Amino acid sequence: MSLRLRLTLLYSAFMGGILVVFGLTVYALVNIILLNQVDTQLAGVAREIVRATNVDSTGELSLISLPQMDMTSSAYVQVWDHDGTLITSSPSIGTLDKPLNPTGLVSGRTMYEDSYLDGAHLRVLNVPLRLRNRVVGTLQVGTSLAVVDATRTSLLSVMTLIAVVAVALVMWGSWVVLGRALAPLQTIADTVDQINKADDLSRRIPMHGGVRDDVADLVISVNQTLERLESLFTSQQRFLADVSHELRTPLTVIKGNVDLIRKFKEADEDLLNSIDQEAGRLNRLVSGLLMLAQAESGKLPLNFSRVELDLLLTEVFTETRVLAGTKVRVHLNQIDEAVVKGDRDRLKQVFLNLVANAIQYTPQGGEVFLSLSRIGEQGRIIVRDTGPGIPAEDLPYIFDRFYRAEKSRTRSKVSGFGLGLSITKWIVEQHGGQIKVESREGEGTTFVIWLNVVK
Repeated sequence: MSLRLRLTLLYSAFMGGILVVFGLTVYALVNIILLNQVDTQLAGVAREIVRATNVDSTGELSLISLPQMDMTSSAYVQVWDHDGTLITSSPSIGTLDKPLNPTGLVSGRTMYEDSYLDGAHLRVLNVPLRLRNRVVGTLQVGTSLAVVDATRTSLLSVMTLIAVVAVALVMWGSWVVLGRALAPLQTIADTVDQINKADDLSRRIPMHGGVRDDVADLVISVNQTLERLESLFTSQQRFLADVSHELRTPLTVIKGNVDLIRKFKEADEDLLNSIDQEAGRLNRLVSGLLMLAQAESGKLPLNFSRVELDLLLTEVFTETRVLAGTKVRVHLNQIDEAVVKGDRDRLKQVFLNLVANAIQYTPQGGEVFLSLSRIGEQGRIIVRDTGPGIPAEDLPYIFDRFYRAEKSRTRSKVSGFGLGLSITKWIVEQHGGQIKVESREGEGTTFVIWLNVVK
């Protein structure tokens, strides 16, 4: 059963329930009004008959005459003594000697009650006749409820017809309105189905109209989700291609060198160095993947303590200057005292990675600048190089896993796998910090890290 049909039936059932309650209420009110009218007329007849009834000192009843009243011709009147003997009755009763309401005859109190006499539906008023607070007889006045019953039946028929027509109109209106309201949802379902069948995440759900409502918000959210899925799928494809390539290259080198060793039955030092180098590349790749997996699963431990950033950066500067050798000059421009709460080893990993990348991609004779500034309650770490820079179209993606701006950075045997910056960003964010990058082709690249300092 479709959502449209379910909602239509639900709304129709709800409206039908309301109509039933409303109809029953109206029916009850009309019934009360009709019976009150009958009861009022019966009470008037009873008052006139009581005034025409005599009770002597012994309690004997006598009816002087039945009054000429509007209802007398259609009313049934009986007067009974306390012994249950019929004193008199109206001509409309004929020879009937049974009480109009046997229950009322023995109750000794004034009461209105429905009764049936020879199949006729009656409304009967029972009035006790008293002498000095003693019941000496009973007056029963009744009238046919045929007109009332016919009115009730007609009213019930009309209300049933109205309810059926109203529910049918509600169902039709609900079906039409829900069809228009749920059209975007059907479009969403159709689009998702097409995406599943065609494996095409580039498709987007069209917007209907210019009204911003809950359905429009849903369409926007689904489109945003599709964009993320497309980006993740593209990243996954790139990851598989990169990993496959990165694994294939060292494995091919290792296999080729092993074949040479087997062929010549001796291990050349260059061949062993090549095998060792490629094995190291494989180890770094696996280590990077393992670290990312641990980070995403929350299983990468961070040991927080007080870290003196100035001493840590000085240590990084000393190590990376040796790494740069004569290729690139590394400078420590400014170093302010700043203490942060963090994992010293992971923070060192961040700075070493940024400076090592700067050295790697900066051409011969270039420069790398490292600085630490205390600005208010934050420490700002800058790593700047004079390398070729990063194209503007690559900047939004450099922190993505397995992404490398190959257009500007020439791969070499020591090139990375596109994991370092992803790991770097994760570590910085886990320390409550931010990392940003600025770059222009031909002018170099600048990484800026902000960390909260402690006293």
